Formats: sequence, C-alpha cells, structure tokens
Amino acid sequence: MAPRRPLICGNWKMHRTVGQALELATAVRNALGGLSREVEVAIAPPFTALYAVARRLQGSPLRLAAQDCFWEPEGAFTGEVSAEMLRDVGCTYVILGHSERRQHFGELDAAVGLKARAALRAGLCPIICIGETLAERDAGETYGRLKSQLEGALAGFSPDMVAGLVVAYEPVWAIGTGRVATPQQAQEAHAFVRQHLHQHFGEVAQSVRIQYGGSVKPDNAAGLLRQPDIDGALVGGASLQAESFLDIIRACRPPDREAT
Repeated sequence: MAPRRPLICGNWKMHRTVGQALELATAVRNALGGLSREVEVAIAPPFTALYAVARRLQGSPLRLAAQDCFWEPEGAFTGEVSAEMLRDVGCTYVILGHSERRQHFGELDAAVGLKARAALRAGLCPIICIGETLAERDAGETYGRLKSQLEGALAGFSPDMVAGLVVAYEPVWAIGTGRVATPQQAQEAHAFVRQHLHQHFGEVAQSVRIQYGGSVKPDNAAGLLRQPDIDGALVGGASLQAESFLDIIRACRPPDREAT
C-alpha cells in the first residue's frame, strides 16, 4: 500500500475579509514551492472569500476547503450552503463536525454523517472532526467518546466511502487554549481511531489520513507530525499568518529531506 501523503489544512474560521483572504492565500501559494510534492496543503477561508480565493489559486497545488456544508443539494434552507455549491466554487475539501460547530450550534454525530454523505456525493473530501473534552479525558472516557463519534458519523458507510474521507482528531481541551496533546497522547488517540476503522471497515483503514488538530504551532508541529499514525494537521490560529503556517508545512517533511 502506498504511503499516506500528509495533509495540512488551515482553518481560518471567522477571520479575514475578502481582500485579507486574498493577501494571505497569495502569500502561502507563492511560498509553497516544492513543499507541495511531499505534503498536500489546503486552506479554508470563510464562505464569503471562497470564490475569490479559488480564482487566485487556479493553477496552484494549494487546495481549497470549506468550513461546513448542508446535507441537502438545494432547497428552502435559508443561510445554508450545499456541498454542490462548494464544489462548483472550486473546493476540494470540507471540514465537518468541528468542535465549535458541536459546541455552539448543537451539531450531532448523525448530522455530521449526513453532511459527509452529501460531500462525497458532490465529489468533495470530507474532513470529519472528532475529539474529547477535558472532562471526558480526565474521566478516562477519551476512547469511548471517539468511538461514539465515529460510529455516529459513519453509520451505514461502506469501506469505499470511508476511503474517500479524512478524519481529524482534535482534543477539545487543546483547541485555542495554548495546551497541546503530547506526541504520545496524540499518537495513542490516532492509533485507536485507525484500529476502530480497521475493525469496522477493514484494510482501507491503512489508507485513511488522520490529522491532528489542537493548538498546532511551528514549535510543536515536528514532534506531532512524525508520529506513525498522524498524517497531517488541521491548523487554526497559526494558519492566519503565512510564515507560521508554512513552518508547520515544513515540519511535515521527512527528516532526510529537510535540508533540500
């Protein structure tokens, strides 16, 4: 089986106007260079900037992601954006089930599953976010929480469907807090996720990319990204500055290639 190509995705959340988004996207695109041969890179601007950024990225290996989608292709759903619309505007990826969506908007695992199915139908790759709170970790419930989120979001999925998605493990207690899981803690969680996928979907689990998300910064990225089951990062605040985002991408390179 071919090695899993790491994926680094910058989640800009509710930051940047269209002009600011174009400036940041251009800076990342122009500096990416040969890094894109070893690492796949995506950015997720707010909805308002997607079209303009997509035009700016034409001909570039830098991929475009959206931060959410709705599960219906069209209809009377005021304020929602369909996966088909995102594909039409130039997106390759869509982030689903982020902890902020779960916390602030009451998003449930079943809804994440519906959105993931819609994304796959539209030709997008869903990035399905899972993760435990600090209270759940302290209570020893980390693996039970990850299991329930995976089972809820992937209920009824086939191995072929699972092969078309990315999982992002994001411990909620490490998102925007400055705290970060140790490489060992992160690896243990990623290994559990891969084992669970293997148990339910077979050998395809070995090809599924599992990202780490949670206060990823240039100074901790290398230790995390060199763990055997960590296949990239979902980067929040550090992706809002081109140079810090690029430093994280560089940290994803194999050690013997860093000087090239």
